[in-house]
Amino acid sequence: MATTLKAVKREDHKGSATRKLRLNGQVPGIVYGKEKGNTSISLDSLELIKAVRDDGRNAIFKLAVDSGQPLEVMLHDYQMEPIKDELVHVDFYIVDMKEEMDVEVALVLTGEAPGAKTGGVLQQPLYELQVRAKPKNIPEEITVDVSQLEVGDSISVADLPISDKYEITDDPDTTIATVLAPDTIEDVEEAPSENDEPELVDPDAEGKK
Repeated sequence: MATTLKAVKREDHKGSATRKLRLNGQVPGIVYGKEKGNTSISLDSLELIKAVRDDGRNAIFKLAVDSGQPLEVMLHDYQMEPIKDELVHVDFYIVDMKEEMDVEVALVLTGEAPGAKTGGVLQQPLYELQVRAKPKNIPEEITVDVSQLEVGDSISVADLPISDKYEITDDPDTTIATVLAPDTIEDVEEAPSENDEPELVDPDAEGKK
């Protein structure tokens, strides 16, 4: 069951009114959607943070604005004040539960790669996946098991299982996880010294390749 958030319409957009809202623990925001127009709102900052922490970044919320019918929304964007680390503005998007939408979903690696135990270095180049799904089918996160990865192995988007609930739209060749071989003593010894003279290359020989 979706968490209900209570909000009120915001009529005064002056800076002084906005500062007063924040001092009172409220966060200003806007709610909008296709053919729905824009409505300026404010709601309790701590209540919103708790709901997102409990339900997830891509959760569907019921947003009750004043005494109107609750709207099914997603948190589309937010702004933080970097110094105080405070929430200063939020954007909600009214969703159509029957229509697919594109969102970013967290990518989480699970398991322990054997290659990492033998000296390799596990790297995760990608931390979010682009997913297309109906709102109720959006996963909170997508997990990838790396417990079979040896040194030199990798997992790409194409290796992920196909779901009947959502589609991953990233390039299939995009690397998700890989175990790199560690630098060896031989590699270091064979690396050219900064004082070594550069090897001369015959331009004619290069053209014959």
